[in-house]
Amino acid sequence: MSGNIELLSDTLAQARNENRAALIAYLPAGFPTVDGGIAAVKAALDGGADIVEVGLPHSDPVLDGPVIQTADDIALRGGVKIADVMRTVREAHEATGKPVLVMTYWNPIDRYGIERFTTELAEAGGAGCILPDLPVEESGVWREHAEKHGLATVFVVAPSSQDARLAKITAAGSGFVYAASLMGVTGTRESVGAQAQDLVRRTRATTELPVCVGLGVSNPEQAAEVASFADGVIVGSAFVKRILDAPDDAEGLVAVRELAAELAKGVRRGA
Repeated sequence: MSGNIELLSDTLAQARNENRAALIAYLPAGFPTVDGGIAAVKAALDGGADIVEVGLPHSDPVLDGPVIQTADDIALRGGVKIADVMRTVREAHEATGKPVLVMTYWNPIDRYGIERFTTELAEAGGAGCILPDLPVEESGVWREHAEKHGLATVFVVAPSSQDARLAKITAAGSGFVYAASLMGVTGTRESVGAQAQDLVRRTRATTELPVCVGLGVSNPEQAAEVASFADGVIVGSAFVKRILDAPDDAEGLVAVRELAAELAKGVRRGA
């Protein structure tokens, strides 16, 4: 069975045709529980997210700030497994028909087995993987398996990336490019800033792939700002925080759906 890289590409192209950025939500699998995490992903998609990234919780999440670290810790203490991540992908995609990716550090895939992971992700209807800590130079075997199974390989670029490095990364990637808007860990920010705009400009000079910006976006105003220069707006910590702050799981789902709707309006401003 082939994965859904084409659905991912078509979704991003459709947003561009509508003269807007795509809204990409991030939520970890297994948070607050496996079933609760599946419901949260569905709520984000139902609320207006075009695409969702399902996080594979990791004990040492070097890119993730305190909010997502807290969620990962809850998921890991709850015993979340890669099978639960695959189930989250499958049920979210089947329920909504929208593209679902997995965002994961490399170590869990390496231990699980590349062929096993890519086969199962494709069978679950996954669209691909975001791999923030896999060096392009060491990604050949992964990319071979991902391409065979119809899965996107999304690499992360940062403001510190030199132009030649950007070209090397984007040449190896597929689906879209994840542009980290600033140096540092994930989390909500007061301002996303000019650094992100410059990174998108430099990245676009090297590739035809859509460039989507993450790290820092938490409200409709910031979503609108990023949507004015990027192909996609990625929001993670703000969704997780809504669940953490909710008095119960039901209220958390309401809050996720509401935030997705607000952000969906933000990415459509000026369309």
